[in-house]
Amino acid sequence: MRELTSSAPPGMGSSVSDDDAENMTGVASPVKVKRAPKGEPMREMLVQIAPPVVIVVVLLFIWEAAVRITGVAPEILPAPSRVIEAGWVARDDLWDNTLPTLYVTLIGFSVSLVIGWSLAVAIDFSAWLRRGLMPLLVASQTIPVIAIAPLVIIWFGFGLFPKVLVIALVTFFPVTVGLVEGFDSADRESANLVKSMGGNRWKLFCYVRLPSALPSFFTALRISITYAVTGAIFAEYVGAEFGLGIYMGMQKNAFRTDLVLASVIVTAILSVALFCLTYLLEYAIVPWHVKARRRGK
Repeated sequence: MRELTSSAPPGMGSSVSDDDAENMTGVASPVKVKRAPKGEPMREMLVQIAPPVVIVVVLLFIWEAAVRITGVAPEILPAPSRVIEAGWVARDDLWDNTLPTLYVTLIGFSVSLVIGWSLAVAIDFSAWLRRGLMPLLVASQTIPVIAIAPLVIIWFGFGLFPKVLVIALVTFFPVTVGLVEGFDSADRESANLVKSMGGNRWKLFCYVRLPSALPSFFTALRISITYAVTGAIFAEYVGAEFGLGIYMGMQKNAFRTDLVLASVIVTAILSVALFCLTYLLEYAIVPWHVKARRRGK
C-alpha cells in the first residue's frame, strides 16, 4: 500500500494531518484535545476575585480606623468589628429571616422570568405588539419601587402574593428587553439559510433567533436577580411577618444600627451568591458563549 504524504514544510513531518487522513480514508482520527494546565481555572477565579476583595478589606480598615479615631457613637455608626460581632451573636435570627427572603425572591423571580419570556416572544412574533407594548413597558419602569410596594400591600394584604408581585414588577423588564434585543441580533445569513431550506417562522425562531438571544438573556438575568433581592427587601420592609426587610425595620426602631448593617451585609452576600449562580447557569447552558468571551479578553 502506498504511503500517503503531503507537501508540508520541512520540520513539520511528511505525513498527512488527521483531518486529511479522515477525508481520504473515511475513518475518524482520534481527536487531540489541548487541555488547560492544572490549576488554571482556580487561578483565573482568584484573579477575578482578588481586586474586589482587596478593595473591600481596605474600605473596612478605613471605616474601623475612622470610627475609633473620631469616637462616634455606635448607635450612629458602629465599627465593622462591632457589626460582625453583633451579626454573629444574632446569627440564628438572621438565618431565620434570610430563608423567607430567599424563598420569596426565587418565587418572584421565577414569575418574572415567565412574564419576561412570554412578552419577549410575543413581541418578537408580532410587530403590532412591539409597537404597542414597548412604550408601556418603558413607562412601567418610571414608577419607583418605594411607591409600588405600599399600594400592593394595601390591595392584596401581607401574604406571599403581594411580595411576589412586587418582585415580578421590578425584575421582568430587564429580562424582556434583553431577550427582545437578543432576538433582533440574530445573524441574517443564518436566517436566510433557514428560509432557503423551507423553514417557517417557528423554525427560524428555534434555530436562529433563540440561540442568538441567550447571551443577552443571561446578561439581563444577572441584572434582574439583584433587583429581585432589592424588591423582596422593599416588600418585606413595608409589611411582612418574617424576612430581612422586616428585620431591618425592627432593629432600626430599636436603634440597633449594628444589626441593621449586619442585615445589609447578609443581603449583599445573598445578592452576590445569586449573581454568581447565573454565571454557572450560563456556563452550563451556553458554554460556547462563555469560552468565546474569555478568548476575546
